Amino acid sequence: MINVKDEVYAALCQVTDNVTDYYPRDWEKDLAIQYMEEENKVYEYTDMEEQKAYVRYRIDIWHRRSTSAAAVAVDGAIAKLGLLRISCTDVDDPSGRKHKQIRYEMIIDVKTGQVYHSM
Repeated sequence: MINVKDEVYAALCQVTDNVTDYYPRDWEKDLAIQYMEEENKVYEYTDMEEQKAYVRYRIDIWHRRSTSAAAVAVDGAIAKLGLLRISCTDVDDPSGRKHKQIRYEMIIDVKTGQVYHSM
C-alpha cells in the first residue's frame, strides 16, 4: 500500500487553509475543501510483494458563490502529484452553497514512486 494522503493534503492547503478529511465544520469562510481516499488497493502483485498500487481520491469543494476558480486551482495542485482527474461534477446541495465533486486516480510503483496513468 502506498500513502499519498499527506501530499494530497499539502497540495490542497496551497488553495485554502480550510481543508479537512471529514465534513467541513468551518462555514464562516467562503471556501471549504474536503478530501477522501476512496480506494487504495494492490494493482500489481508479483513475487509475493505489492509492486504497484491504485489510489482514488474524491475532493469536494464548497463555496458561497462559485466553485469554478477553486476547482481550477485544486486541479492544478493535485495534477502536480501525478493524480489524473477522472470526473468533475456539480452537486445539488441543500445548504444553498455551490458544491463541486472531483475524482482523481493514479497507479504508483510502490518501490520507486513512479506514477503510471494507464488505468
